[in-house]
Amino acid sequence: MGGEVRFTQEWKGRRIWTNRGKKRALEGLQAALENILTESNRLVPLDEGTLERSGRVQIDEQAMRGIVSYDTPYAMRQHEELSWNHAPGRQAKYLETALNNNQEKTMEIMRKALSIWTRGG
Repeated sequence: MGGEVRFTQEWKGRRIWTNRGKKRALEGLQAALENILTESNRLVPLDEGTLERSGRVQIDEQAMRGIVSYDTPYAMRQHEELSWNHAPGRQAKYLETALNNNQEKTMEIMRKALSIWTRGG
């Protein structure tokens, strides 16, 4: 059983029509998703590090959407299998937990990037 584990974040706020506004929103989205990846990497099951190294953030600038994903043949199984034992501090549901534990920080990172734009930066 293989597959990719992914989390998708999409900008659903008011549309930013200026180039600078869109740039700031994309910067905030990138930074927020990089934070989720960093937090998830602290929890991802670790043996040789292959799963951790497969973690990626991808941004679709046109859709203003980003994805955090892990892509190994066993990423999905490692994420979903609650009965497997892991090294201390490592766990199943690594991406889901990172997302759930960092929702407020994720939104704050995105708000901060947009506030630079709204102040004229």
